[in-house]
Amino acid sequence: MAIAVCAFQAKAQTKVRVENDSAKQVISANIYGHFAEHLGHCIYNGIYVGDTAREIPNTDGIRNDIIAALRKLKVPILRWPGGCFADTYHWKDGIGPKQDRPAMVNKWWGGVTEDNSFGTHDFLRLCQLLGSTPYLAGNTGSGTPQELADWVQYVNFDGKSPMSDLRKKNGHDSAWGVQYWGVGNEAWGCGGNMRPEYYADIYRRYSTFMTDYDPKKPLFKIASGANSADYHWTETLMKNIPTNMLSGIALHHYAVIEWNKKGPDQSFTEEGYFKTMESALFMDSLIQKHTAIMDKYDPEKKVALVVDEWGGWYDVAPGTNPGFLYQQNTMRDAMIAATTLNIFNNHSDRVRLANLAQIVNVLQAVILTDKEKMILTPTYHIMEMYNVHQDAKLIPTNYVSPKYDYNGKKLDAVSVSASVDKSQKLHISLANIDAHNAQTVELDLDANNYKTIKGRILTSDKLTNCNTFQNPNKIEPEVYTKASLKNGKVSLSIPPFSAIVLELSK
Repeated sequence: MAIAVCAFQAKAQTKVRVENDSAKQVISANIYGHFAEHLGHCIYNGIYVGDTAREIPNTDGIRNDIIAALRKLKVPILRWPGGCFADTYHWKDGIGPKQDRPAMVNKWWGGVTEDNSFGTHDFLRLCQLLGSTPYLAGNTGSGTPQELADWVQYVNFDGKSPMSDLRKKNGHDSAWGVQYWGVGNEAWGCGGNMRPEYYADIYRRYSTFMTDYDPKKPLFKIASGANSADYHWTETLMKNIPTNMLSGIALHHYAVIEWNKKGPDQSFTEEGYFKTMESALFMDSLIQKHTAIMDKYDPEKKVALVVDEWGGWYDVAPGTNPGFLYQQNTMRDAMIAATTLNIFNNHSDRVRLANLAQIVNVLQAVILTDKEKMILTPTYHIMEMYNVHQDAKLIPTNYVSPKYDYNGKKLDAVSVSASVDKSQKLHISLANIDAHNAQTVELDLDANNYKTIKGRILTSDKLTNCNTFQNPNKIEPEVYTKASLKNGKVSLSIPPFSAIVLELSK
């Protein structure tokens, strides 16, 4: 299948034609990954309440309500322990009897003292409980090649060795077999303020000593990649690191108004919303340009572009610790998530892993907690609605969108991606970022003989609306019944700042 889309600005109508064609590219489930850093209350007093907690139901210290919510989200892969924290983290401080673990100061995020009670075993237990693939970020900033090599051996080697013996002493007889590894984080900044030429050599050095203990499951090694539009960084890494040593290159990009003036998390203006969406939609251009560089050195696309930090970043919620990056999550965040996931789906030939920042209580979180209370955010609901695309085959889209016009500046109003799953169900996700105008869409199903249609919508009456601990269900998906299927055509209208996922069956 292929979807060809034409838009008619005067009528604010998008016409989508679904044609019989080949749908070959698989949308990796890992595009829907998440990120958990030792930052604010993401881990401590968020995911993890401790082994001795009684007031909040938990399994091995991990909140049961969070486990249940994230399992429903189908979190495919989870990145830990950072972020900037990764290059100050020494993994051996987080293993063994908890009462014997040394404390550390989190220099990056609030200067708080942590007791290292949540470490490697705890994170891998979390992944087991969620059914998620672990992604460990190694320390190449303040750590050594030996330290990273030892960590790989500790979690991956089943034979007789110093590190596997230590793992068994700490209560885990068999290796976990962790495949995904970050070789440092943001080496251009908090990971060491390195030049790309220098980091390329650092990557080659550290990765050399990361052993593939299971030849059937080689390590997926991810280089610390570019900060947004730093195309020179990508060029330098692709030029200086052989592709047989490299599985992926990271890319970090946050949707911000301005870095020095991020604006409020909830009481934002339409101008703030427009600028944030402009920054979010820039992801498409970033992926295209970084991909073009990677294609010069890797035309077969063996190396993945890994967007392992993305999301909206605003000023922290009033009255909260500036170092904890806690912000509310509104319909603006839903629009960031919906459009970004559509972009990732449509570029899934190169983007094969991504991690939303961050999973609980930090930046564009899917879950917020307050002691025993927990709420799901609009972003959670978008991620849950869109997870029908995981491991489905992409149906390419080609369209010109109607425009969202604000004070003479224009953005594409409609965002679309589509896929067909193993049961041959067609899923189309559509978002309308326009703050005022609904968008009419017509789907021409051609000869595909779809007979039934159902849909879900996430919408609200104000852009600044959010779920709160007092009103946790203000925004949640609803059944969408206004899509009409007649004579092989589907017609629907997407309200302002709303997202719809349709499912069509034959």
